[in-house]
Amino acid sequence: MDRFDVTILGCGSATPTLRHHPAAQAINYRDRVMLVDCGEGTQLQMRRYSIPFSRITDIFISHLHGDHCLGLPGLLSTLSLQDHPGPVTVHMPAQGIDIFSRMIEFFSPGVARNVELKAIPDGIKVIAETKGLEVVAFPLYHRMPCHGFIFREKKRQRTLLGDKADMLGIPHSLRPAIKGGADWWRPSDGRIFTNAELTTDPPAPMSYAYCSDTLADERVAKAIAGVDVVYHEATYLDDMANQAKERGHSTAAQAARIAARAGAGSLVIGHYSKRYHQPDALAAEAAKIFPGPVIAADEGMVIEIFNARRARAQELPTP
Repeated sequence: MDRFDVTILGCGSATPTLRHHPAAQAINYRDRVMLVDCGEGTQLQMRRYSIPFSRITDIFISHLHGDHCLGLPGLLSTLSLQDHPGPVTVHMPAQGIDIFSRMIEFFSPGVARNVELKAIPDGIKVIAETKGLEVVAFPLYHRMPCHGFIFREKKRQRTLLGDKADMLGIPHSLRPAIKGGADWWRPSDGRIFTNAELTTDPPAPMSYAYCSDTLADERVAKAIAGVDVVYHEATYLDDMANQAKERGHSTAAQAARIAARAGAGSLVIGHYSKRYHQPDALAAEAAKIFPGPVIAADEGMVIEIFNARRARAQELPTP
């Protein structure tokens, strides 16, 4: 199984505390590292949790509040000192392009040639992709333009039954087409072997959604429908719902409702207010509503997407 995991680098909110760091996560897919948000101290957290700087290819900034982006200049400066092989693409709201372009040019000109700043488009759009993964941006509903991100595997090719292919003598040059869904015609007798006889279904694509600062909104549930794991901010308990609404945030109960309506497999909560010294009450509130596993994010936690899906499947009743 290919590597697909998330390391929590920071899960606090705007006001600094000694308990949590500002927002940042590292997505590792097939040993390619992508950062999501980059609050102050992100590069130190990367050192602490052995996230390799040299493998960073993309950085996704959800919005331009400081606790989500002020670690970016320092990180890029470090990359310039390390002669990062690059290129690195930073995806951010359009309002930040000019600001951060000037900051990069001033503080780390050596890396500027290897960094591309790209504005995140409006709507629900694929903004980055590799051979096996695509990243979809979608709107969130905060006090300023804000985006969530879905990291979704592309549909894999079918799995060829290698022993059977060898026994039948299928040429290696034709096997990619069979993995792609083709049947095979045997020249010696004209028999057609259907694709179903030669292959098995591939593993279902895995997915992870990141919902940073946002009001609880049905449009978010629709955008992330069916994801394996969703991280959704849960800044407050539900007795602070009015304050959450005023500040463009969600409560733990609201995060649970959105994840449940999306049909997500597991819910990770984070972005805790400084008023909560431990996330236990927030997790308990969410667990009363969300039917699957609820995980309270903590710095250094590694969430393996495949294992999260498997744990959810083990909880489901047998049909």
